Amino acid sequence: MIRVLIADDHAIVRSGFRQFVADEPDMEVAAEAATGDETIALVREQAFDVVLLDIVMPDKNGVDTLRVIK
Repeated sequence: MIRVLIADDHAIVRSGFRQFVADEPDMEVAAEAATGDETIALVREQAFDVVLLDIVMPDKNGVDTLRVIK
């Protein structure tokens, strides 16, 4: 099973992506985050195969978040 983390500051966008992932039999949304800091914390706590990362978030943009995750 492919574990996906959805990181976006808009709940409606996260919901839409959650539905897309739910339609795939070999994928699951393992967690969601609304900020860059939440995303970083989740990646440090759990293993994900894919992080679907928004570029524009309120506290830390997606590029800076990716740098920290990397």
